[in-house]
Formats: sequence, C-alpha cells, structure tokens
Amino acid sequence: MDFIIFIAAMSALIYGADFIIKESERIALHFNISHFVIGATLVAFGTSLPEMAASMMASSVGKSDMAVANVVGSVIFNITLVLGVVFLISKKMNPTRNLFAQDSAWVIVPVVLFFIMIQDGQISRVDGMLYLLVMVSYLIFLFTSSKEDLEGEIDDSLNKEKFNWIKTIIVLSIGFGLTIGGANFVIESGTNIARDFGISEWIIGLFLISLGTSLPELVVSIVAVKKGNAEMSIGNIIGSNVANFSMVLGAASLLNPLSVDLISTKFDMLIMAAASITLLFILANKIYNKAGAIFLLTILALFIQNAVV
Repeated sequence: MDFIIFIAAMSALIYGADFIIKESERIALHFNISHFVIGATLVAFGTSLPEMAASMMASSVGKSDMAVANVVGSVIFNITLVLGVVFLISKKMNPTRNLFAQDSAWVIVPVVLFFIMIQDGQISRVDGMLYLLVMVSYLIFLFTSSKEDLEGEIDDSLNKEKFNWIKTIIVLSIGFGLTIGGANFVIESGTNIARDFGISEWIIGLFLISLGTSLPELVVSIVAVKKGNAEMSIGNIIGSNVANFSMVLGAASLLNPLSVDLISTKFDMLIMAAASITLLFILANKIYNKAGAIFLLTILALFIQNAVV
C-alpha cells in the first residue's frame, strides 16, 4: 500500500509543480514581464519546486537524511541521466552562448560550498542563509546575462490564451495543494517503505525521491530536444542544480539544521563531485554529443551499481 501511496504522491508533487510553473508564466505574460525575467526566475525556481517541497517536508519532521539525499541524488540524476539522455538523442548542438566561460562557476561553486559546509557533520542555519545568498547572486547573474539565451524557455502558446484571474487562482491553489500534500505523503510513505524493507532513509531519498523529483527536468529537456532547442537543457540543469543546493538546502536547513553522515555517504558524495567535474570537462571541450553522453551515463551506471550491491 505504501508503494501505491508513494507513486501517487510523487505524481501529485510533480503535477502540482507543473501547474504552478505554468500559471506563473501566465501571470508574468499578462503583466508584460519580459520573457527573460520569466525564464530567469522559473529556471532557478520552477523545476526545483518538487525537490524543495520534499526536502523542506523531510526537514520539518527531523528526517535530515532524506532532505540531503534528495538534493544529492537530484544533482546526480540531473547531470548524468537528464543531460546524458539529451546528448544521446540530440542530433547536433552548437550553443551560441559560451557555457564554460559564463556558467562553469555555477556548476562547481555550490558543490565546493557543500563539501566545506558538511565538514562539521551538518548544514546549519547559518550555512542555509549563506546558500540563500548564493541563490540571490545567481538571480542577479541571470538578470544581467544575455536575454536571448533564456527567451526560448517560455511556452509561447500561453501568450495566445485569454487571461482569467479566477482560473489562475484556482489552478495555483490546486498546484500548491498537490505539491505540499504530495511532499507530505512522499516522506511518510517513503519512511514506511524504508522501515519495512530495512532500507536507510538516505537510500530512499537518494533514489526514489530524487529520481521522481528530477522528472520535470527530464521531461522539459526531452521536449526541448524535440523542438531543436537541446542546448537549453544544459542551462536548465545548471540553474536547477544551483537552486537545489542554494534554495532547497538553504530553506530546509533554516527549518532544522541538517545532519550529514560523512562516512556512510562518502561514495554518493564522490559521485556527485565526479558528475559535476565531468560536466565542467564537457562544457570546456564542447562535447555535446554521444561521447559526452557515454561519459555521463557511465557515472550513472557506477552510481546505480554501488546502490544495488
């Protein structure tokens, strides 16, 4: 029964986040806010709503392992699975933006900060506030970078729809209800599954929850590939990972300091670091092809193999 509740709750969490993202776009377009501004804020916030809801809910009930594992797992899946699939199925990628020169710092700095913060075995409220400052600096960076790079991330079909405040308020209410309620049941059912099968809450957060909350990024990226905008997926993943670290961990640690077992989680932390360094290597050498996909999917295979064994 817990498995059914878990799957239903994950679906509610993801669909709720999608409702919120779409209505946020609709409101912004109604008030003639530029596509750049919409894209900048939604890239950093929208696709990370499931991770944020799940980690904050886990933190609020004292389940630090789930809260941190959700972020670590999401970063790993975002880079290795999502970008691995994107590079594998895309025919040709020639980004006009110099991703390594402009975005490489946002790939590695949040990871470095994470490793520094956990050396005392926890992510404190002070660490959380520092991470939220990183989120602010990232938004400032987005607002001052090239507008053309982000314009295509908005669903232009929303421009054609007539705006209706009543409908928007209802949909937003449903979206927040599904997201918050879904997060609550994900944590509760995930805990029961872990208890029934003797699986640690870290593993539940690392795989079941983080993989589920990474589905929005995967779906958005596959759609982008089909529309011939595969290169946008890289920026989306970088932005999502920054938000996962700064906004998700920052908000969760403000609720309760998050403890981290440095010994038992060492391999997963190393995989996250390896994935981030590999992404830097791909950006520096512009390996946006099947070779890059093989690099990333190999790391994913090692990650899954270690968990299975």
